[in-house]
Amino acid sequence: MLRSLFLSALFVLSAPLAKACDLALALAVDVSGSVDAKEFRIQMDGLAEGLRDPLVSEALVRGKAHLMLVQWTGTSRQQISLPWTGITSFSDIDRFADQVATSPRVWRSFSTAIGEALLVTMDAFADAPDCTRNLIDLSGDGFSNEGVEPIRLHPALRAKGITVNAIAIEESEPELTAYFFENVIVGEGAFVVSATGFADYPSRIRKKLLREVTQQTAALQ
Repeated sequence: MLRSLFLSALFVLSAPLAKACDLALALAVDVSGSVDAKEFRIQMDGLAEGLRDPLVSEALVRGKAHLMLVQWTGTSRQQISLPWTGITSFSDIDRFADQVATSPRVWRSFSTAIGEALLVTMDAFADAPDCTRNLIDLSGDGFSNEGVEPIRLHPALRAKGITVNAIAIEESEPELTAYFFENVIVGEGAFVVSATGFADYPSRIRKKLLREVTQQTAALQ
């Protein structure tokens, strides 16, 4: 009997502890020159509403997620607009979503440096808590045309255990989803969601967030 109790206690002590945080999610939003003021507003409002979705917000709260917002455009023009923020209640979600919706645009007239955006966002995970899953959720409406090629960062992202998912806004680039699939996304279960244009963005980002926070995976949609 004593031996059995000892072995049970030993098993409990040696079992790995569950991490307090399930998901660290960095939201990287394209603010390059091809995105006009109205389209920027659609992205930010759509992202805020997606975070407020009942299923999304419940999963984020239950998983004690941490969220961060990044605005990105050309080389050397990426900014963490909202630093890592812990989500432990629905009021935390509402507050973060409000901050997303009211975040001022940082740049307006520069190129599309997807690789640079991934590099800066990847490095920011050094300040994130130790979470079970690390995700970059990148939106974009064009091909990378400046800076390091995004595919060159795949080995480093894999080594750090960071998955990259993307939403391709095909307003003027009908082949963008295929490009993102081949060059941008990386990691187990990584996927691309397509939006035919900015008007389609709010419904698509909600669907994308739902898949991410509930750990649903697929290769390409």
